[in-house]
Amino acid sequence: MKASRKAKLEIYGGIRKIHSWLIATHSLTISNMKTILLIEDEAALQKTMGDVLGAAGYKVLQALDGEAGLRLALSEKPDLILLDLIMPRKTGFDVLAELKQNSATQKLPVIVLTNLESMNDVEKALAAGAVTYLVKANYSLQDILDKIEQVLKG
Repeated sequence: MKASRKAKLEIYGGIRKIHSWLIATHSLTISNMKTILLIEDEAALQKTMGDVLGAAGYKVLQALDGEAGLRLALSEKPDLILLDLIMPRKTGFDVLAELKQNSATQKLPVIVLTNLESMNDVEKALAAGAVTYLVKANYSLQDILDKIEQVLKG
């Protein structure tokens, strides 16, 4: 059954009213959204995480390798970085070291999100300046969102 043009316009008007109400009551505007840079080489995980973060109200920047991620971090200065460690072009360890050596980015919080589970890797990342270390297989998307909120609240 096809909706008439008038019915479609009424639906669209209702959606616009709801959208306006959400923005007014939740103060969710582009200017006050927190920005998260997701540096992850697995495209499927990057898409899923990007969708989840976007739905949670974050502006999401994405990079598929360490070099691109470092460039975005330097140019955009996100509020938080989610960083994989094993990536092409530049490892997460190298990206983290360069971020922490640069005065413009050294205070950006970095959450390592990786599949590496060894204590040596955990200690190395935390010593390099990561605020926390999450093994992908051990955390749900909701757990990751909770950790992001906790870090952003300080």
